[in-house]
Amino acid sequence: MRIPLRAWSLAAAALLVAGAGPVQAADTPPSGSAAGAVQYAVQDLGTLGGTRSKATAIDGNTAVGSSLIRGDTAEHAFAYDLRSRTMTDLGTLGHSSRATGVAGDHIVGESELTADGPTHGFAYDMRTRRLVDIGTLGGSSTDITDLSGDMVAGTSSLPGDAVTHAFAYSLRTGTMTDLGSLAGPSGNSTAAAVSGVTVVGSSSLPDTPARTTHGFAYNLRTRTMTDLGTLGGSSSTANDVSGSTVVGQSRTADSRLTGYAYDLRTGMRTDLGSRFLKGQLISGSTVVGGDGLLASTYDLTTHVSAVIGSGRGVTEARQVSGNLVVGDNFAPNSFGFVARADNGGFTYLPSLGGLNSSAAQANRFGVVAGSAALPPADQTSANGPVHAALWVPQTVAGGTDGDTR
Repeated sequence: MRIPLRAWSLAAAALLVAGAGPVQAADTPPSGSAAGAVQYAVQDLGTLGGTRSKATAIDGNTAVGSSLIRGDTAEHAFAYDLRSRTMTDLGTLGHSSRATGVAGDHIVGESELTADGPTHGFAYDMRTRRLVDIGTLGGSSTDITDLSGDMVAGTSSLPGDAVTHAFAYSLRTGTMTDLGSLAGPSGNSTAAAVSGVTVVGSSSLPDTPARTTHGFAYNLRTRTMTDLGTLGGSSSTANDVSGSTVVGQSRTADSRLTGYAYDLRTGMRTDLGSRFLKGQLISGSTVVGGDGLLASTYDLTTHVSAVIGSGRGVTEARQVSGNLVVGDNFAPNSFGFVARADNGGFTYLPSLGGLNSSAAQANRFGVVAGSAALPPADQTSANGPVHAALWVPQTVAGGTDGDTR
């Protein structure tokens, strides 16, 4: 899971609304797709009785997200079973809730305790159907940022809420581990991602301004935090990890901002260049990132970089899994896409009758979860309400009926 990874951008939120304006010919996705593209069939997942919903993550036969309930009085986390085509309300810790990640039988997310109260992370076990408050590190709130296997990564406030620390929460044992900071107990740290026994994020430093951070990698087995340093400048962040490779942003010796990759085994850093300033993601040897306008891929083995899509509009990647990249293209409206890092394939994802769509994640079968607009109520609008959606590639066994068994 990536919550990057990971909420919708302001641009996506502004576009994926009812009444986004009349449809213009230039706003529709191009009819052609790059060579090697796959066609997708779209499915409406519905809602929990309210007018809107969105899917944020998918694993195996389960998609998760949030939906307004009947009367649109609150937002509840849901789990959708692709086989039975049923949506389950996961409940809340008191008020609204949102599911942000799923792995196997475990779902994680966040919930407000009261209408204007703090937010806590939750874990939901699909076998026992129990929603559990994972608690905090003594402060009032937690923020979950990633889930890998049975390990959750996030950030929690400490007693008094003046300091935040990265944490790891084991779904197997139900225990939360304070990862500390590079500046000691009084420093701040945030977690961005987890892979295996490694949690990465950013931390304040001893005797430096609070806004100056370095990326870190924390080994849950040895309980040690490693300062990832910089490319010669004053600060860095760590945003994602896959195996032993961390990616993030760093300042260089001449104060430029650039993306980087760091090998935890060798301590070697790779300068990815200015095309990878933002939203760095990694899967295996494939890095994805952007410069605020275009998204690109970088192969750490061949050192070859390529722009995702045609370069039309603004492109933002949400997830990379193997060679599959999903995200959104704003040109100027929002269209979800699926791209291939290996052959350049690029496919726009259709809506549910409206104009816009937004992609969040894909599972190992290539089924994409996200959101899409329904038909508008009148000709003055481009979109009706937004619903959680699935896009199923026609190459998936069983056709396009959504059965991914």
